[in-house]
Amino acid sequence: MAGSEARVEDAIRRPAEPNRVIANLRELAALTGGPDGARRVCWSPEWQKAREWFRGKLSELPCTVQSDEAGNVWAEIKGQTSPVVVVGSHIDSVPHGGWLDGALGVVTALEILRQWSGSAPPVTLRLVDWADEEGARFGRSLLGSSAAAGTLDIEKVRGLRDRDGTALPDALAACGVELDRMPEAGNRLKDIDAYLELHIEQGPVLEQMGLSLGAVLGTFGVERHSVRFEGRASHAGSTPMALRHDALLSAARFALEARDGAIKHGGVATSGVVSVEPGIVTAIAGVCNVSLDQRALDAGTLAAMLADAKASANRIASEDGTTVTWEQLWRIEPIPFHTTLVDFARESCCDVTGTEHSLPSGPLHDAAEMARLLPTTMMFVSSTNGISHSPLEDTPEEHLKLAVEAYSRLAAKTINWVYETHAGTSPR
Repeated sequence: MAGSEARVEDAIRRPAEPNRVIANLRELAALTGGPDGARRVCWSPEWQKAREWFRGKLSELPCTVQSDEAGNVWAEIKGQTSPVVVVGSHIDSVPHGGWLDGALGVVTALEILRQWSGSAPPVTLRLVDWADEEGARFGRSLLGSSAAAGTLDIEKVRGLRDRDGTALPDALAACGVELDRMPEAGNRLKDIDAYLELHIEQGPVLEQMGLSLGAVLGTFGVERHSVRFEGRASHAGSTPMALRHDALLSAARFALEARDGAIKHGGVATSGVVSVEPGIVTAIAGVCNVSLDQRALDAGTLAAMLADAKASANRIASEDGTTVTWEQLWRIEPIPFHTTLVDFARESCCDVTGTEHSLPSGPLHDAAEMARLLPTTMMFVSSTNGISHSPLEDTPEEHLKLAVEAYSRLAAKTINWVYETHAGTSPR
């Protein structure tokens, strides 16, 4: 098979049906949602109900469906040749989440498989529903995809427990997953040539620019720390202002300077958790712990933000008569996506909207784990008011329809690129 005999535009590919995608999304929301938002927290009964629903949709197609050792679900339509293109996302949600986060990518990936249900695609096409992208129950995001990518440290997650005290290994076992075998899921990635993911933006950029779609350049790197300021607890009424060593005020000054540093360097910084001791209204804070989450697409920028924040913390502590210590909670390097696939995403957006735009992803996605190993890209669709992880999460229906059309074009371009890259590959 050579030349254009199996080119995508010449193969039998059914048109994508955006209205069907939206109907499926609303059906899923009705099944596992409500006024309080989505209830598909991973490893929960309602997440399993959502997966049963999704397997029912897959059963209507001529594909094989399997679960791997990490709990990820795979569906495959064999192609005329052996290279593999994967489309997918995650069906799990945060508590009280939105109807589109993750689910849009999985249900649109289902539509891509439907397009090829009438004939074998030029290359093999797979869909994946990653397990526990959100990390909402145990605090470890990208669990299923990191296990497959080989970046999951089993010992670091073995002791994780949820708010009810349930251990992660026990929750996994209840869903048929053995923690120590999760890395074996990596065997599924050995023959994959490209990975594509569609997601809502979860931010306000596209909407503010008046755009519906955007190609994603890559995911931000993250430096996440807990910063502890220690001063001197004393009575709020008897201690003069000039003689105080207020750990909370040191932390507050620090958070503001971290914000200013992010603005200066072009990244983002967030202090989302603050705790004080002794934590009573009549006492000056002797201890204040503040979280710092810093993100940037460029590794040098991220390093400069962290260095500036540490210098600020030391200076503030010296000025306030407090001390400061740092504990790293987590880090991940910036992960750029494959330039050719980003170009395809940009072209596909332009094909259906007449405009193109590229932007980085501040939130992490399973695509970040895949990009470590194989050509990967993402496509974003606008989020109304930039809201996500909330029952208020939404996207205009006309934008969702454009996203389905553009993602279908991205899949077609990628399938064709992979086929031509492997021209001469023996049929399966």
